[in-house]
Amino acid sequence: MTDRTSLPRDAASILKLAGRSMFDLFADAAQGMMLVDRTGRVVWINEAYKRFLPALGVEREEDFVGRLVREVVPNTLMHQVLETGKPILVDLLTNKAGTFVVSRLPLRDEAGNLIGALGMVLFGHPEATLQPLIAKFAGLQRDLDEARRELAQQRRAKYTFASFIGASTVAVEVKRRARRAAQIDSTVLLLGETGTGKELLAQAIHASSARAARSFIGVNLAAVPDTLIEAEFFGVAPGAFTGADRKPRDGKFKLADGGTLFLDEIGDMPIGVQAKLLRVLQEREIEPLGSNRVIKVDVRVIAATSRDLQRLVDEGRFRADLFYRLNVLPIRLPALRERSDDLEALTETLLEQIAARTGMAQRELTADALAALARYDWPGNVRELNNVLEQVAMLTDSVRLCADDFAGVLGIARSIDTAGRAPLPRQIAQLERESITRALKATGGNKVSAAKLLGISRATLYERLAEMKDDPR
Repeated sequence: MTDRTSLPRDAASILKLAGRSMFDLFADAAQGMMLVDRTGRVVWINEAYKRFLPALGVEREEDFVGRLVREVVPNTLMHQVLETGKPILVDLLTNKAGTFVVSRLPLRDEAGNLIGALGMVLFGHPEATLQPLIAKFAGLQRDLDEARRELAQQRRAKYTFASFIGASTVAVEVKRRARRAAQIDSTVLLLGETGTGKELLAQAIHASSARAARSFIGVNLAAVPDTLIEAEFFGVAPGAFTGADRKPRDGKFKLADGGTLFLDEIGDMPIGVQAKLLRVLQEREIEPLGSNRVIKVDVRVIAATSRDLQRLVDEGRFRADLFYRLNVLPIRLPALRERSDDLEALTETLLEQIAARTGMAQRELTADALAALARYDWPGNVRELNNVLEQVAMLTDSVRLCADDFAGVLGIARSIDTAGRAPLPRQIAQLERESITRALKATGGNKVSAAKLLGISRATLYERLAEMKDDPR
């Protein structure tokens, strides 16, 4: 409110004149206009407003003016303006007189005291007048709803326990423990070599839990640069650092609120971030980067690793208290070589999926091909099996795949058939060395890209490179 006593006399006169001119302009332009006093009683209506009186059930102006506005205008919000002192600039009002776009403004005296309110009917029949705007808004709302549905679908678990193929004793035991884990809300730690299906099992646990209708959010810590892990986990407040977005960015914990957060390759988490993760697990609250505001979260954590966490604890590279917090319900996923009885069912399922995904003909394995695959050690487990099957399917025209079709891809299939040339572990180690060398060459020496190409974690690749350095052969 402008303090008129502090204005020069000419300026005060101009301001008073402007106010009167604006009032006259509104009175002429509006399709209806009224004034109410501090108690909500109508004290004046303009000529245009009088045409609404019959529809409101009032015959004469004097039967309208002087009465409380809520008694004569159904659904009015003029009393709300008087109670709060705040305007309602644009609103839709519907009553017996029709549907109108209206505006309501508080009126104050020179001392700033609320003395009444001004109501204006800007125009009627908004369903026709505002049709282009309403249609545009409706279109935007439909697009937003569709985007939300797609995003929600992406954050739903894609796998169930039926997706974990296998009827061997070890596979059945894994599914039994996982189903038990789904019935409780404790933290789960999935242990196993790379490619054994840890994320698949995590999604299956989520899909069978009470949180199934909420989001499943996964993050591979080996693929996130150390400098970005905190922002990835806890989010970023607007303008938290130079170049930061002006809008807040939610972290994975916030996105998974009410659902499940899957932390893959937890052994790769920097030691400095481990303390903050422990605090989240204990306190169930996060603090975005650059913010001093604490946000409560309700998240079930499923962690996974292909590394020996106990050894990392002993070496001081992983916090013991975090390890104990994560190791509430451990489930070890067996390597493929430990459940060879499942190999036939796995290959059939994977070949069906490959055919559906690529449009290629459905392939099947001959007995000698299945025998050759059973003799292979599968260091990359089910992920490697899937890659091998897809490569052979793409390189071979035959519908029936035999052992010879796998010789070039596996590299050691023929030498296995002629056992005695070299011990199997040495053959596997040699194949692993050759695969790593080829991957590094293909990626120009980029270790992160090479690890992704090989289907192993960055940490595992570093360990293998260290072993190769110590044993150059």
